[in-house]
Amino acid sequence: MMSLSDYRNEYTRFTLDESGLDPNPRVQFHHWLKEAMDDNAVEPTAMTLSTVNAAGQPTSRIVLLKGYEDDGLRFFTNFDSRKGQELAQNNRACLMFFWPTLHRQVRFEGSVQKLSADIADEYFHSRPVESRISAIASPQSHPVRNRAELEQRVQELEKEFGDQPPRPENWGGYVLVPDYIEFWQGRACRLHDRFAFNLTDSAWTVSRLAP
Repeated sequence: MMSLSDYRNEYTRFTLDESGLDPNPRVQFHHWLKEAMDDNAVEPTAMTLSTVNAAGQPTSRIVLLKGYEDDGLRFFTNFDSRKGQELAQNNRACLMFFWPTLHRQVRFEGSVQKLSADIADEYFHSRPVESRISAIASPQSHPVRNRAELEQRVQELEKEFGDQPPRPENWGGYVLVPDYIEFWQGRACRLHDRFAFNLTDSAWTVSRLAP
């Protein structure tokens, strides 16, 4: 077997310089997201959400981007899940996208707030009914005896609600409001391109970082 220390790839598809960087990081992100979708990247809206609990223990998991409005990046989940509990303890978090076929990463750091019940309702009822039932049935992040227990709960809820399951109160949306955004473009010989946007007095300033 090849040693892991000997495994490497060269990143040569794209470059990123000042002339090609939009001064608005939200616009720049949308350019890259569209390119990831056009490139048929696997799960282009998947992002790693990192949270830190009151004891300082970080955890990470993958969630899906469901909107990037003027207020920030939106995602939805169970408020009683581990991430929901940790965001209640510490609302500072990080979201990161990685598109390996494009050799690109984007990192967002900022504060997280809950979205309104109206926004949560609108998104919840746009989901397939099976996904809505699963959201009600799952005590996310909490122990269950086995899968059969979950499947039985799903069957019970299908009989109870039919095709009109209501949004549970412990399920809804969050928005991460970024104050730091970093774009990373892989380059050959590990001499990557990195640009950091910092929000200062309601304005974004950008600087190139060493790789």
